Amino acid sequence: MSSKINLFRNLLLAGLLTASSALFAADWAPGSSDWTNLPEIKRSKIALYLTPQQAFEMKKKDPKGVAFFDIRTRAEAMYVGWPGDADALVPYVEHPEIMGEWDDKRHMYMLEPNLDFAAELERRLKEKGLGKDATIILICRSGDRSSKAADRLQMSGYTKVYSIAEGFEGDSVKDGAKTGQRAVNGWKNANLPWTYKLDKAKMYFPK
Repeated sequence: MSSKINLFRNLLLAGLLTASSALFAADWAPGSSDWTNLPEIKRSKIALYLTPQQAFEMKKKDPKGVAFFDIRTRAEAMYVGWPGDADALVPYVEHPEIMGEWDDKRHMYMLEPNLDFAAELERRLKEKGLGKDATIILICRSGDRSSKAADRLQMSGYTKVYSIAEGFEGDSVKDGAKTGQRAVNGWKNANLPWTYKLDKAKMYFPK
């Protein structure tokens, strides 16, 4: 178990905790599907990516055959909103129950790997009658966590895991009156359906 935990943490540290994705997005235009210019922090080994609009259309076309998971924290879904058409919230990382440690690099409370991530996602897939060969779409805040989660799932035998490269909130504005705000791209900025109203049956509860 300890080796799996260490491997998961190494994957997380390799990408999620290095820096903000906005710092690496200089050559990647908002709304672009030119994945050759995708920032390294948003890249997955399986190299399957979608724009928010592409993801929305893919899910709408085949709602039962395509699995769509929001992998952000419970707090993000509750306070920032979430795509209501997602099949479930399955956090890739989570804040500890008592947020007592600070991440100086990211200017926020520390996140910890959710060791239940793969098992919970597999359970949700089984509820839909789907297996590891199913088309899976992952969305996080801005595309960095979802790329690392795609790598995690590929290691577990999943073969078709897409990352929404812009995420739910999108990338940060670099200059001007909105500097630092996530107003560049992303699901919300594309005016795709989202809501603050959470469906308890789709929410994550630690086992």
